[in-house]
Amino acid sequence: MSLPSASTVFLVRPARFAFNAETAASNHFQQTLAGLTEAQIQAQAFAEFDNVAATLRAKGLRVLVFDDTPEPAKPDAVFPNNWLTMHPDGRVLLYPMCAPNRRPERRADILASLEQQFMLAEVLDWSPYEQQGRFLEGTGSLIFDHAHRLAYASISVRTDAALVAKVAETLGYRPVVFHSYDQQHQEIYHTNVMMGLGERFAVVCLESITAGTERAAVVAALTTTGYEIVAISLGQVAQFAGNMLALRAATGAELLVLSQRAWEALTLGQRQVLERYCELVPLPIPTIETIGGGSARCMLAEVLLPPKKEGAALV
Repeated sequence: MSLPSASTVFLVRPARFAFNAETAASNHFQQTLAGLTEAQIQAQAFAEFDNVAATLRAKGLRVLVFDDTPEPAKPDAVFPNNWLTMHPDGRVLLYPMCAPNRRPERRADILASLEQQFMLAEVLDWSPYEQQGRFLEGTGSLIFDHAHRLAYASISVRTDAALVAKVAETLGYRPVVFHSYDQQHQEIYHTNVMMGLGERFAVVCLESITAGTERAAVVAALTTTGYEIVAISLGQVAQFAGNMLALRAATGAELLVLSQRAWEALTLGQRQVLERYCELVPLPIPTIETIGGGSARCMLAEVLLPPKKEGAALV
C-alpha cells in the first residue's frame, strides 16, 4: 500500500514567462509561438496559471501561490518542482540546476514562508555541484516512490547518475536508473516527461528505455511494488502524457493532474484504467507547455512537510 499523495502544493506565478534559450539545447519539447508579442505571451501564461490554481482549489487541494520576482528575469519560474523537494520527515532538498538563468528560482523567502506553516527540520543544499557542471533537477530528474523508498531517474545532462545515488543514499532510498530517448532518438531531458506514479499505478513510456536490461529493471521494480503499469507511447510523450502528478483532495479522493493536451493524447482504454484509481483533472495550459517545454506536473511542487499545527489553515 502506498503512502497518500500530497494534498498541498505550491505554485509560482510567473513575472516574466518567456522562451528560455538557455534550456532549449537539452529540452527538445520547447517551441516558439509565432505572431505573439511578449506581452501577449505573458498575458496568456497568467490566464493559464490562474485557471490552474483555481481548478486545483475547486478540486479540494490546498494551493499556495508565490509571486515570481521580476528581477532577475526567470523565464521558467513557473516550474518550481525543479529546484526543491519537501519530504515527510521535514527535510528540504535544494537542487543544482543546469541553466544559469534558472538558479535564481531558488528563493530563501519562499522557504521562510513555508517554515511559518510547516516543520523544516533540515535544508540540504546540493546547489554547489553546479560549479562542477553536475546537475539534478528535483522531481524533474527524480520520480520518488516514497512508500517503497525508491527513486527512479532517467540519466541525462540534467540528471547526474552519481548525484542520483547520493540523494538516494541521503534519503535512504534505492535508485532505479536508466536511459530514455524521444522520437528523434535524443536523450529525454527529465524523467517526469516519460514517467509518473500514482498510489497504485505507474504511467511510463517503456519504449523510450531502449536498453532491454534497464527496461526490465524498471518493470520489475514497478511490478514487485504492486503498481499497475499503464504504458504510453513516444508519440504520447511528445504530447506530455507522461507529465502527470497524483494528488489527494481534502475529501480523500485521488486526483491525477495533467494537461488538456496530455489528456487528449491518452487512448480511451488508458483513461479507463487510470479512472479506476483516480479522477483525471485536465488543465488547458497550451502557452506554458509549448513555450516552456514543461507541463502540468512541472508547475506543482508537492508540500509533504508535516504541518506545525495539526489542522492548521493554509492560505
